[in-house]
This record gives sequence, C-alpha cells and structure tokens, in this order.
Amino acid sequence: MTAMNLISNYAMIGIPNIKFMDLFVFVSGYVSGILPGVLIGILTWLVYGTINPYGFIFPILVACCVGETLYGVAGGLSAKIALVDFGRPYNLRFGILGFLLTFIYDLFTNIVSGVVAGLPPLIAILSGVPFSVAHEVSNFIFFLFGCNTLIVTVRKIAFKGGEKL
Repeated sequence: MTAMNLISNYAMIGIPNIKFMDLFVFVSGYVSGILPGVLIGILTWLVYGTINPYGFIFPILVACCVGETLYGVAGGLSAKIALVDFGRPYNLRFGILGFLLTFIYDLFTNIVSGVVAGLPPLIAILSGVPFSVAHEVSNFIFFLFGCNTLIVTVRKIAFKGGEKL
C-alpha cells in the first residue's frame, strides 16, 4: 500500500492537493487495522515528503506525517462499525467521513505551515482555503466512490480463504 501511495502521488504530482493517498491510508487501516494504517501513512509521507521536487521543511513534514495518521486510525475504527456497503459502487457515509477527515487534516497542516512561514494561524488558514477546498472536495469524491470497491478488492488480494497471506 505504501508503494501504491508513492506511485499514485508521483503520478499526480502536478495536481496540487489532489491525491489518492488519504483514501489508500484509510483503506489500509480499514482492512489491516489501526497500526498498519498509521504506519503506511507515515512511511508514505517520509518518502514522498522528502524525495519531492518541491523540497521539504522538516516541521511541515512532521505535521503531514502526524496528520496522515488520522486516516489510518479512522479506517481502523470504521472497520469496527462495518461501514462497507457490499454490492454498491458508492457509499455516502465514506464520502462524508473523507471530507471531514480532510477538513481536520487541512486545518492542522495549514496552521503548522503558516506558523513555520511566520503567519498568524487565522491568516494561514485563510490563505490555504483554495488548496483545502480542492483537497476536501476531491477526497469526498474519492471516498464516496472508492472506499467500498477498494476495501473489497484489497481484502480479496490480501486474504485467501480468510487467512492472511
């Protein structure tokens, strides 16, 4: 899953704040549990956030790693209440959850980025609005249409006869 994240992130690097990474981390947590979901989010950011044509700033990298863990935790917790709706190509509950998680992630990372740049938190939040909206809307769509299918597919690949491969 970390490799899938990295491949998709680098393939979409020219599209700011629109990536499948959050969905993949959430699905990892849903299928494998909270700890694997968290680790996949952190590992992805450690590689993608460091080997990046835009460069990196350490405090922002740490904030992105910490923020990304939210998706793995939420995925693991969501599995406990079984949000998957088998047989449906979409799931509004996942779409809304993806939007809310991304709102929290963007709020946190925009504040950290702003503070690092010397901006007051409110200015940091306001200056990040265009990027946040793109991120939140795209994640709503990715989670809405991608979660059910990805969870079912990853389970089929990762598990054979109910046992981990």
